[in-house]
This record gives sequence, C-alpha cells and structure tokens, in this order.
Amino acid sequence: MSAAIAAALIRWHARHGRHDLPWQTERTPYRVWVSEVMLQQTQVSTVLGYYQRFMQRFPDVATLAAASLDEVLHLWSGLGYYSRARHLHRAAQCILSDCAGVLPEERERLAQLPGIGRSTAAAILALALDRREAILDGNVKRVLARYFAIDGAPDQRATQQELWRRAEDCTPTSNVAVYTQAIMDLGATLCTRRQPLCLQCPLNAQCAARLAGRVHELPTPRARAVRPTRGTIMLLARRQDGQVLLQRRPAHGVWGGLWTPPEFESRAAAEQFCNVRLRQGQLEPDALPVMRHAFTHFELRITPLRASCQGLDAVMEGAQTLWYNAREPARIGLPAPIAALLSSAGTPKP
Repeated sequence: MSAAIAAALIRWHARHGRHDLPWQTERTPYRVWVSEVMLQQTQVSTVLGYYQRFMQRFPDVATLAAASLDEVLHLWSGLGYYSRARHLHRAAQCILSDCAGVLPEERERLAQLPGIGRSTAAAILALALDRREAILDGNVKRVLARYFAIDGAPDQRATQQELWRRAEDCTPTSNVAVYTQAIMDLGATLCTRRQPLCLQCPLNAQCAARLAGRVHELPTPRARAVRPTRGTIMLLARRQDGQVLLQRRPAHGVWGGLWTPPEFESRAAAEQFCNVRLRQGQLEPDALPVMRHAFTHFELRITPLRASCQGLDAVMEGAQTLWYNAREPARIGLPAPIAALLSSAGTPKP
C-alpha cells in the first residue's frame, strides 16, 4: 500500500503539482532551508514575494550570517512569527562558525540548529539532495491522518508517533524529492482542511476517511482554549520634525527583537513617562482608535496615545531606542500592525 501511495502521488505531481516555485529553480540546501522556514504556518502565496526579496539580499549562508538582525527582521516584517527570522539568522551564524559555512547533510545535526527540527531537516535533505527522509508538516499530517483514518489530535504524542510511522513507510527509496513535494502539494491544493476536493485526489480509491465518510472529522481537531484579550497602551511620541520614538523589544516574546513605540500598562504610566523621560513632553488630547491584532494564542488590544516633545531624556538615549523617520525609513524590523498604527496616527507607512 505504501509503495502504491508514492507511485500515485508521483504520477499526479507530474501533471498537477507545483513546478515553478522560486526555491525549485535551484534546489540548494540553503534555498530550500529558507523556503521551509518561511512556509512554517504561512501559505505559499504569502511567502513568494518575501522569499524572492530575502534571497536577493541574502543569497547564501555567509551573507545572512554577516547581516545585522535588524536587516533580517526588516525583510521579514509582515510575514509574522518573527522567532523564525531570529532562528534563521542565529542558525546561519552557527553554520558559519561551526560547519565551515555549509549546511550539515546529516538530519540529526541539521535538526539541532535553531528553528529547524526533525521535519524541516528532513525536508531540506529530501528536496535538495533527494535523500530518503520522511517529513511531517501540517499538510502531510492531514493527508496521512485521512488516508489511514488515524484518530487523535496531531499534537498528541501517540498520534504523532503513528503519523511518523506512516510517513516513514510511505517515503519511497527513489524519487524522494518528487514524492516529498507531491504529498505537500496534495495537502495544500486538494486535501485541504476545509472543502477538500476528494474527487480529484489520486488517493481517493483507498482513502479510509473517504470510504468511511469521515473526511471532515480528520485530522481530529485539537482542543482549543478560549483566546484571551490583552490590553496595552502605546505612546506615539513625536518630535517637531515628525520623527516618532521607537524602542527595541526584548529578543524573546511577542515581536521579539522588533521595534515598537514605548508600551505601558496604564495611561498614568504613559503620562509619567511623557513627563519624566521626554523633553517638554505633552500628551495630546485627541483620541485615537483602538487597534486589535490577533495572535495565535491571544488577541492584543492596542490603545494608542499621541504626544509631542522636543526629544528624549539623555539617560534614555541608546542602542535600544531610535527616532523613526517615515520619510526616510530605516531598515529595521517593524511589525505590520505597528506600521499600520503609525500610518493611522498621521505618520506615513514606509
């Protein structure tokens, strides 16, 4: 059965699979690695432009490793899940210092690099080097869970073990790169989470979920907690020249390493900062609309306050602050919601 799955997918991919993605034109481990990291929790259509711009600026590991984190985050801005960019940058530096600038060709060593892990390491080797390595990304999990009618949420340990076993069994000994791309394409284009196109699927004759009428039940949904709402206040402090104060966020956590306006838990705290840390700082009375942004595990409610000032207290000046000039924007990591906030508050979006 496993051999039949691979053969059917390889035949299907020859006619219906994706063959013109930018990382397919030159399948080097580096190019595949960058694409796989970008595609984690992000659709191909969103990734395409980011990938092309990223590769133009960072065509190899050495260039990426030598770049500043700010520039890497700048090119990632709007793609989300910024820890991926930080891990990519740190992994490139590890590859340069510990692996002579060459990505390891052993799955175990690859998987130890920041942000890679077992499935991404396998995808790099399978797609770039045609190595027999089984992958298990979200699309593959869905295909296998339906085809073999595997119950249990994919994040449960027993379910994961069964999915990995099936993934290993189905991976062929030849044409591994084609098969790997084919099963990912099937999950992305036909065996989708909602409204799967079962009649067009090359595996439909033996798909256990289809035969049992359980396609929409599988994979088993994971238990979802109620997404809480968190509130924050952001101070848009502007000098007379129109530049707005930004601070670098801590490396870990929400928007780690990116730049945002100063953030406070209360209006009183923002007002104190304005009075103490800004030179001739004064809150402006006009109310700005609240902005909401959904993260995976919570929703953020941003209440913006605008202030005018002559500058920043000298004690606050340093590497973790900058005055942002939207007319000549710096190449820094700026979250898309913050760019929208600056725009709505009268500061043009870069």
